[in-house]
Parts: sequence; C-alpha cells; structure tokens
Amino acid sequence: MLRQEFPRQIKTSPGGGMIPFPTRKLIGNHKPSSERNLVDITEITAKTALVRSKIPGVPFVINPYLGCGHGCRYCYAVFMRRYSRRHPQAPWGSFVEVKVNIAEVLRGELRRKKQRSQAFLSSVCDPYQPVELKYRLTRHCLELLKEYGWGISILTRSPLVCRDLDILTAAPEVSVGLSIPTDDDRVRKILEPQAPPIGARVAALRRLKEAGLAPWVFIAPMLPMNPARLHELLAPYVSRVMLDPLNYRGQVRALFKRQGWDYALTDAYAAATRASLEKLFGGQAD
Repeated sequence: MLRQEFPRQIKTSPGGGMIPFPTRKLIGNHKPSSERNLVDITEITAKTALVRSKIPGVPFVINPYLGCGHGCRYCYAVFMRRYSRRHPQAPWGSFVEVKVNIAEVLRGELRRKKQRSQAFLSSVCDPYQPVELKYRLTRHCLELLKEYGWGISILTRSPLVCRDLDILTAAPEVSVGLSIPTDDDRVRKILEPQAPPIGARVAALRRLKEAGLAPWVFIAPMLPMNPARLHELLAPYVSRVMLDPLNYRGQVRALFKRQGWDYALTDAYAAATRASLEKLFGGQAD
C-alpha cells in the first residue's frame, strides 16, 4: 500500500527565515529521498478572503497562501510574485506567505453575505501544500464554509486533502479534483519537483471515492505521458476529467529541450494527446 509521508512540523522564525522542507517521500517500493529544499515561510495578514472570480462557474475563490511550495516549473501563478513585498523576484516555489488571519476574515465576510454561494480553493496556490500541515488554514476555511452552508470546490495536487474528509463528506455541496498531468513520475520529478508523487495522488482518488465523493481529475497541462496508462490509472476512480494544454511553453522551453521533450511543446502533440484522452475517457472528458 502506498502512503505519503509529510514533514510533521514546519518552524518559522520571526520575520521569516529559510525553512528546510523534507521532500515528500513515497513509501512502498520506492526508496525515501534525502533531498532537502529551502522555502522561505513568512506570516502575513489578509484584508479579504473571498475574491470574486473570473473563472466560469466559480463565483468566489479563496487563496490561503501567497506562493506555493510545490514549485511546478510551468506554473502560471508566477505572476503572483508582484503582490509580494518580500519575494517579488524570488524563484517560484522558494517562498510561501501565510495569510494567518484568513479564517477570521472569512467568517466576517460569510456573516455579511445575504446569499449562500460557492467558493473554490484555490486559484493561485495549492490549498494543501506542505505548510498547510502546520497552519491548517484550508481546513479552517472549509469548516466555516460548511457552517454557513456554502458550496465547496477544491483542486489540489496533494493527498493531504483526505485529512479533511470529515468536513467534505458532511458539507452540502462538494467537488474535489486532483491535478494529475502525466502518468510518469520521472516527468513529475523534473516539472513538479516538490509536488506529491503520481501514485500518492491516485491513492487519494481511491480514498475520496471510497468515502462517497465523486472525485475528478484535471489533466493539465498535458505533459509528456502515455495516455493509455494514465487512463488505466484514473478510470476506476474518477467521475470526469478536464483537459488543458501547456499554455506557457516559453517558461519551460529550455527545460523541455534538455530532456528531449521538444515534441511536447507543439500544437500537434497537444491535439493528438487530447484526442487520445477523449477517446479513452469518452463522455467523462471535458
């Protein structure tokens, strides 16, 4: 059985500091990694929690963190550095700013809302990145959304979402998605170096389904993959999949070329991979 091991505690120093994050380790047939990465953790305060969304079908978003410890090389959210006072030029994945008061702010906003709605966690960070283990901001936000009867939508790369099954199975309206853009963990290690392994995400899908939820998967961006094998991994557990190509190719062009993945930067690859996945998943694919 596969399980994911996370660091038990993340210490922050006053005013921030370089914090070692043990790389997540897949326990099973894999040897634990001794690799360590430094992430600068800073505590900040938020003025707002619920942000009006421009994403179709998503009224509000909540981002408990600025920055993301997963450090995905292709991430579109690198533009969020411009909103950071401490890390405007820092490499993406090297810092996380923790909105320590976001649950308090959210409670006030929910109390003032006249109508119930739905909130998405999260649009420019992963709500279950490693710092969530200590700060539990995502969990506190979910507790409040459930208390006020709001719909909950989640997208994450982390099996840590299963920690909150007690809330998710009791909330009135819940959607949980996992981002799984490839079947190949060797690709994941290069492009999503601090994100949980593919096997751990698939195991989370199984747990979510066994708990009575209908998890879905965001296959995006479509990285180098074997579509048939990805379908084999996901099909037993997902209600649907959403597909999206690699949109910010310039951001990873040199890295892809060094790996011999030039083909995956082309429109032809995106179209062929989408066609294969749509054929495999049938009506489950969007």
